Amino acid sequence: MKQAFAPTATIDVSDATLRTGTSESGQEKMQVNTETEKTAKTGSVKTPERSPSGKSSSEHRIVEQPGFVLHSYVYKESSLVVDVFTRDYGRVALVAKGAKRPNSRLRGVLQTFQPLSIGWTGKSELRTLTTAEWIGGMIPLENSALLYGFYLNELLLKLTAREDPHSLLFDHYVKALNRLATSESAQTVLRIFELALLKETGVAADLSIDTTTRQKVVPEEVYVVDPENGPRPARMGDEAPRMAGKTLLDMACEDYSDQQTQLQSKLLMRYLLAHHLNGVPLQTRKILLDLRQL
Repeated sequence: MKQAFAPTATIDVSDATLRTGTSESGQEKMQVNTETEKTAKTGSVKTPERSPSGKSSSEHRIVEQPGFVLHSYVYKESSLVVDVFTRDYGRVALVAKGAKRPNSRLRGVLQTFQPLSIGWTGKSELRTLTTAEWIGGMIPLENSALLYGFYLNELLLKLTAREDPHSLLFDHYVKALNRLATSESAQTVLRIFELALLKETGVAADLSIDTTTRQKVVPEEVYVVDPENGPRPARMGDEAPRMAGKTLLDMACEDYSDQQTQLQSKLLMRYLLAHHLNGVPLQTRKILLDLRQL
């Protein structure tokens, strides 16, 4: 199978060495197979050694950690601060020293939506990037899928705390990028990821359980979802969007084939996300709404 990207580049910031391997042309797309997700989760990277307590055996030096760049911004004159989402350490802020320099190869490696193997050191909230290696194995996002990817990144930036590990959410993120890249229904991909994000961060209840009876919701009944507690039967005066029990059951098992489920789930996730964002608007959502695509 041909690689989908340019030659692999490994950057070691500590000694400024660049090692370049060879790969096939990056202009040809490849078929996504089951190995794609494994690459970013476990594939060609090594998990840091851990003590029995679960912490890294070298508390302040991390190596070969799978991760993705979510966002970056200028830091001082020649550097960048890169917000990365990693498998074992959650969201981490790293200083990429010299990344703004014209001859720096770091900016070519530190791209969004590309699986990386990352290393860093330091004790403060703002750590120092030491290595960044492009892993490959994923098709790049294009056109509208690229904007959907930035939407996922913004959700992670605003709804996850720094250095709060979410390995299952990391897996969901990898799956969402793969699905967006292969032209799967974007609306389905977004709904699945939005709900997974709220669940993995501990703010979403089980949509299949009626909180008043602790029994399964009834497909024919009408419910509202309390953002803090979960589904309950709808009452007069409720401002929350009304949901068919079937919609809630479909969402719980990731089945978005029904048109009513597609429409109602969009309204529900907008409502829940707005609550947990405390009214803070999402810039990518505004753009997508302007394009009438979200």
